[in-house]
Amino acid sequence: MTITTSGLDLAESVFQAHGIDEDGNAVLVKKLYRKQMLPFFSKLPPCLIGVEACGTAHYWARTLAAMGHEVRLIPPSYVKAYVKRGKSDTLDAEAICEAVQRPTMRFVPVKSVEQRGILMTHRARSLLVRQRTMLANALRAHMAELGFVANPGLGTITATAIAATVTDAEQFSSGRQFAAWLGLTPQQHSTGGKTRLGDISKQGDRYLRRLLVVGATAVMRHVKDKPTPMADWIRKLSEKKPFLLVSVALANKLARIAWVVLTRKEAYHPYAHLT
Repeated sequence: MTITTSGLDLAESVFQAHGIDEDGNAVLVKKLYRKQMLPFFSKLPPCLIGVEACGTAHYWARTLAAMGHEVRLIPPSYVKAYVKRGKSDTLDAEAICEAVQRPTMRFVPVKSVEQRGILMTHRARSLLVRQRTMLANALRAHMAELGFVANPGLGTITATAIAATVTDAEQFSSGRQFAAWLGLTPQQHSTGGKTRLGDISKQGDRYLRRLLVVGATAVMRHVKDKPTPMADWIRKLSEKKPFLLVSVALANKLARIAWVVLTRKEAYHPYAHLT
């Protein structure tokens, strides 16, 4: 038995292999348990092995390639066209074996351990962000049922970061000076009696500036038709200015509000000026 091409359907415990010879005749239809995989392919003469690009595919591609085999990963959507009927592990392995031989087939590059590690970190972070967002939304909904409604602009993370960084808010003469210290005010270019405003200076504490801009962006995405003075201000400015510019302007406003709260040493009352 001389196998030139093989299709391998991966699974958690039970794998399916389909092999053909140089004439295209099926010479191998075999079910393999995980513990049988390494002994079987280590004794098999080097051949072309097709594998669907799915979970653990890159690991098996590296492992089989180290044994001398040529391994090619195929996108699952490209394999479907070669499945003859129904769906089973045996038919999937046969379809993979057929697809890997096509001269116009496109393959997925095999990633190294380092590349997979970096991508795992990004995927884990993405999952954490989604779970954190779900938890925050659920908590806000539960608190709203008790009559406690909080706006997402300057939350616990930003508030504690400002309190820990700014030991004495009174060193700034105004909220505008505090915003300028954070790099949230535009740079001025004056010449010939004309004053032009450019991009923000981005001076000062980069971490606080990023937190404020991210918080402002969150507020803008949820403002919709809220009947508040802040929401009205955001909507009017958004009609004339780009989204990112408005988010930075809102971050500037949040910084000024934070300075007032710090200097007055009292809780924030959004509607205090209306009473």
